[in-house]
Amino acid sequence: MLLLRLLIILSFFIFSSVVQASSITHYLPKSASYNQAIPLPSMSLGFEIGQRHIRHDQLSQYFYQLSTASSRVMLTSMGRTPQFREQLLVTISSPENLAKLPQLLAKNSNETKDTQKPLVVWLGYSVHGDEISGANAAMVVAYYLAASNETSIEQILQNTIIVLEPSINPDGMDRFVNWVTTYRNSSDNSDVNHIEHHQDWVTGRTNHFWFDLNRDWLLLSQQESRHRLAYYHQYQPHVVGDFHEMGHNSSYFFQPGIRSRNHPLTPADNYNLTAAMAEFHAKALDKQHRLYYSEENFDDFYFGKGSTYPDINGSIGILFEQASSRGMQQQTNNGLLTFEDSIKNHVLTSLSTIEGAWHHREALIQYKKDFYQSALKLAKKQKIAGYLLHEAHDSYRLSALLSKLQQHQISIYPLTEDYEYKDKLYSKEHSYFVPLAQPQYRLIQALFNQQSHFKDNTFYDVSGWTLPLAMNIEHQALRRTRGLSLSQQAWQPPATIITNEVNKQTYSYAFNWQNYLAPKLLNRLLAKGVKAKVATKAFTSVVDGKKQHFSKGSIVLLAGIQSIENWQDIVVNASNEVGIKLFNISTGLTPIGVDLGSSSFKVIKQPKVLLIGGQSISQYEAGEVRFYLDETLNIPVSVIKHNNLARRNISDYSHIIMVNGNYQHMSEKVTSKLKSWVKQGGVIIGQKRAATWLADNEILSAKIASKKQIDQLFDHQNLSYEDKEALAGRKRIAGAIFETELDTSHPLAFGYTSKSLALFRNSTLIIEHPQQPFITVAKYTPTPLLSGYTDQNLTNRLAHNAAIVAHNYGKGKVIATSDVLAFRGYWHGSAKLLANSIFFAHAFSASAK
Repeated sequence: MLLLRLLIILSFFIFSSVVQASSITHYLPKSASYNQAIPLPSMSLGFEIGQRHIRHDQLSQYFYQLSTASSRVMLTSMGRTPQFREQLLVTISSPENLAKLPQLLAKNSNETKDTQKPLVVWLGYSVHGDEISGANAAMVVAYYLAASNETSIEQILQNTIIVLEPSINPDGMDRFVNWVTTYRNSSDNSDVNHIEHHQDWVTGRTNHFWFDLNRDWLLLSQQESRHRLAYYHQYQPHVVGDFHEMGHNSSYFFQPGIRSRNHPLTPADNYNLTAAMAEFHAKALDKQHRLYYSEENFDDFYFGKGSTYPDINGSIGILFEQASSRGMQQQTNNGLLTFEDSIKNHVLTSLSTIEGAWHHREALIQYKKDFYQSALKLAKKQKIAGYLLHEAHDSYRLSALLSKLQQHQISIYPLTEDYEYKDKLYSKEHSYFVPLAQPQYRLIQALFNQQSHFKDNTFYDVSGWTLPLAMNIEHQALRRTRGLSLSQQAWQPPATIITNEVNKQTYSYAFNWQNYLAPKLLNRLLAKGVKAKVATKAFTSVVDGKKQHFSKGSIVLLAGIQSIENWQDIVVNASNEVGIKLFNISTGLTPIGVDLGSSSFKVIKQPKVLLIGGQSISQYEAGEVRFYLDETLNIPVSVIKHNNLARRNISDYSHIIMVNGNYQHMSEKVTSKLKSWVKQGGVIIGQKRAATWLADNEILSAKIASKKQIDQLFDHQNLSYEDKEALAGRKRIAGAIFETELDTSHPLAFGYTSKSLALFRNSTLIIEHPQQPFITVAKYTPTPLLSGYTDQNLTNRLAHNAAIVAHNYGKGKVIATSDVLAFRGYWHGSAKLLANSIFFAHAFSASAK
């Protein structure tokens, strides 16, 4: 009995804030009355909104209860996250509308001319999992719309479809909630230094693979984005609210932002309608005496974000940013900021978005109609008719590009006859055409655009993202389509299945390295004990009675070196699963080039990869490397935090990868340990500031341009204070694409057929061109800028300098780059350089002396 009393007393102190917490009416209009049959969030949660940070399972449970209790609410499962949490889409409207939702959405299609289109408002919350006030606000908004007895709400729901995505990033959400819940005190702690307000590496901002989902709307590298996009285009919203958090010393931001920082492809009326909607947000916040601002800071340029993707799809995307309490409360420049304050602001602007959209419904519906009708007219005014795509060596990369375009509702047409243009033959089997004259004209331009000059050179995110360049697909703008024979049917993903067959008498199996998934097959075979070699010289063999050319980088699986039974079955099954064609070679004697027993074929060992992580290391770049190697190629990646390296045995690892970050805190002991490991045969790969660290510690033999040298490129004289932001913008490279010349004879470039390779960079780090021969794998061309903004001074400084260098270090190798090789999971063009560094690092030898 005494124990029970003690537990009751303890629970009172632990949950004392529960008693003090505000009910849901704190967030909602005072005069509203509600249907008592609709469950309150607290009935499901066991606590009030804002009293604790909700987990995703708690959020899901409430929405399932709400949809069961309310005829206004319909729940849809869009799919599962990598950690198997459900992605929920909540549709709220009148029962009559929900009963005929497919028909209403069909009316909303861009293809129909129906004038009675319903208004659709889409509200997306907490794409960054640690910006958790949005997910909590979604529950309040959903309850209000489901339970309100107000005539105004009933009227809106009769003519409006409201879509809520309560948690865009469920995996990151729970990572954050677990952190905050673990370190939350029994009494609220507003100290900004308290651990509750400072997450560990990695943060809840990112998804399972440590990707920023708010940058993935265009790129579609993550499954959460692909799941959502299908429903986005099904609903075709007129307004999209995108709810975020920002630094705790800010107030509240809503768009429009700075007019000059809108993308040129976004119609001017988009900004005007956003400004009209802003009056409703201001009114709602004014009533509560809440601080806010607009027309500052954020841009609307990159179309890959939740508030900008709608802008290139005929919708009005609106960004909302709330100062973040991160934990339950924080002291800020504006006083005490509580979690409840954050939630309430997002509730207020969610409802003001619905109200504003309802008030401007006719203008919004007309805007969307005009957006797509004008697209066809604008396309006809262009100097080009469309884009020809061609890739003869890697069907995977080509199909990946076509698939992304298709998911964006862009039609692509296969060629039915070979086509000759500028003395080059484009074979029908490997070529496709994307016509401009289609409803998604603007989006096509956004994805293929290579603009490099802008009215406003200040960018919050990337300034260049040209999709064919990123995926290393040849694309040619065609002025006219005369002589171009196209299929009547748009491209669909092929159902072709590779069916290699077992041949127990084979001398060797071989496969080409050009396919993007060739490293996946190679790693799978090595993991199963199959021995493989890489050809460092080209050769020709006889296959099925015909001569077959094999480029450098081709993989041979020689029967004479295998030591496991049924190795042919393993090879054939694995190649069929990955989808790569095998060549059956019957003799080691070749009619052209080296014979198969030559020492020019180098043994490949199964890699064991270590990725250094931890605080001050970029979680995004670490996530990109991990996603490419682990998820795409199925190469296990061990992540060790830098502050644990001194205590870990690294001798078993074959490769160590260091992405961008601050490594200055690494001790001399760890540095010495890494040097010794490389000298004994390890391969170390450094990206961006990691390359600087390698150079500073004399592992990498290269000179890095100093910050002082970069500053000297710019004239600082006669500048006024208001020029400060513009100068800072000129000194940045906010994500642009540059052309490099690749040494295709180098083993690290195996699989590449063209010397021209587009690389992505988002820093001003410059590796000076080495004086030593043979160690530069890729260097910038004389005029390297391909897409995006970079000041001409920086572009000139980059020209001719190194992008990738590699050389011996003792028995090991060091490889360094100033660029981001696997940027955001869609940069297929250069990601393979990472795979080559993993498998072929010991296939080259180049002294740095």
